[in-house]
Amino acid sequence: MIFIIIATLGLALGITIGYWIRRYLFRGRKERAEKSAKEIIELAKKEAEAIKKERLVEAKDRAYKIRLEEEDKLRNLRNDLRKLESRIAHRESIVDKKSLKLDRRISIIARTEKEINLVKEELEKNLQEQKTRLENIAGLSSADAKAVLMKRLEEEARFDSAKKIREIEEEAKEIAEGKAKEIISTAIQRYANDYVAETTVSVVPLPNDEMKGRIIGREGRNIRAFEQLTGVNLIVDDTPEAVILSCFNPVRREKARIALEELVADGRIHPAKIEEKFEKANKIVENQIKIAGEKAVFDAGIAGLNKELIKILGALKYRTSFGQNVLQHSIEVAHFSGIMASELGINVKKAKRAGLLHDIGKAIDHEVDGPHAVIGAKLAKKLQESNDIVHAIHAHHEDIEQQSILDVIITAADTISGARPSARRQTLESYIKRLDSLEGIAKEFKGVEKCYAIQAGREIRVMVYPDLVDDDQSARIARELAAKIEEELEYPGQIKVNVIREKRSIEYAK
Repeated sequence: MIFIIIATLGLALGITIGYWIRRYLFRGRKERAEKSAKEIIELAKKEAEAIKKERLVEAKDRAYKIRLEEEDKLRNLRNDLRKLESRIAHRESIVDKKSLKLDRRISIIARTEKEINLVKEELEKNLQEQKTRLENIAGLSSADAKAVLMKRLEEEARFDSAKKIREIEEEAKEIAEGKAKEIISTAIQRYANDYVAETTVSVVPLPNDEMKGRIIGREGRNIRAFEQLTGVNLIVDDTPEAVILSCFNPVRREKARIALEELVADGRIHPAKIEEKFEKANKIVENQIKIAGEKAVFDAGIAGLNKELIKILGALKYRTSFGQNVLQHSIEVAHFSGIMASELGINVKKAKRAGLLHDIGKAIDHEVDGPHAVIGAKLAKKLQESNDIVHAIHAHHEDIEQQSILDVIITAADTISGARPSARRQTLESYIKRLDSLEGIAKEFKGVEKCYAIQAGREIRVMVYPDLVDDDQSARIARELAAKIEEELEYPGQIKVNVIREKRSIEYAK
């Protein structure tokens, strides 16, 4: 019994001691945990503060960079503005000079008119005196003298009329010869590289001039691969941050342009990459041609057109004629043709169809010989268009005789679309004609040996014979030539007249 009581007391004492020991240990762990938590919180605060400072520094750096970029843009804009102001000031000075010259001419003309009136009055007075003297000397009245004079004038008029007829015949021959030369120059404009740069080149901008070296490649490897693959001439000259693509075929030139822009954007330029980008450009352009053809057919409201014709029609998107887009021109002609056909009571759909297809030959006229009207008629016939449509295409430039009212409508609509204001711009043909006129004026002066219009017509260089023209006469020729150019020609800006007199003495020692 005593043993049980002692055991019970010992157990109670052990439980009490264990409870206090556990409580003491728990309190120590809690204090250590709280201390550890405080340390972690402090460390986290320090790290957060460091990250905050780092982000703040990065934000300041980024803001500084953005500020520098914006300042550069603003500086460039200010430079462009200064250049524009300089050009405007230069043009204003030119206008002021021309205004002064015009005022001087007006004053000179006014003085000349006064002198002419005085001379005219004096001549009338002398004529009356001479008439009175002649009547006294000849012993004839005014009526008799008039009859004699009329007979003589009649004989002279017959002689002059015969002479005038000969002159008209010679002038007609000259006009015919000039027309033949015009046809030849037009053919040259279409097919000669040096004379069609206005419509056969594309300019591709570059990020910097270093890219030109990468385009050329080691020993010209890249440029040769590009030209061989695309069939387009790649011209790398002194043009800053740009290269030029030259080709008669506008579709091929567009493919080359897209491929080159992709290569420049990629930065990796080598033959394999050129082939890859050209294949991609080929798919892009073919898809654009298809979409353009389908859109044109939809805009014109035409149904049932051959798929091959739609594709060829879409290629006209990249073809221009006198600065006018041929595809847009064809859509306009289709609309004009439909309007006139409805007014005249003939088939509107057929008129629109013929109008849309009238210039289809221009899509392949660089590949096939002959006028585009003839080429287009053959193509339309091959793709099973009706005889009326084929004949209208063939006759719209009067290559053959017009036989139906549809032929006349297409010709008239074509003329309206091309002749409306702002449809077409001045072309290379008129530019060459202006240069020829400039050289022709210089050749009229006595002592001129050769003359050349250079700098796109902004300078005329005249070589004179040194034995026939001295230094004073050279200055006079330059002054008179400048005055004559101002009177007879219309031109933008100003033209520099440069008269060169050079004397050379050559001997040979034998």
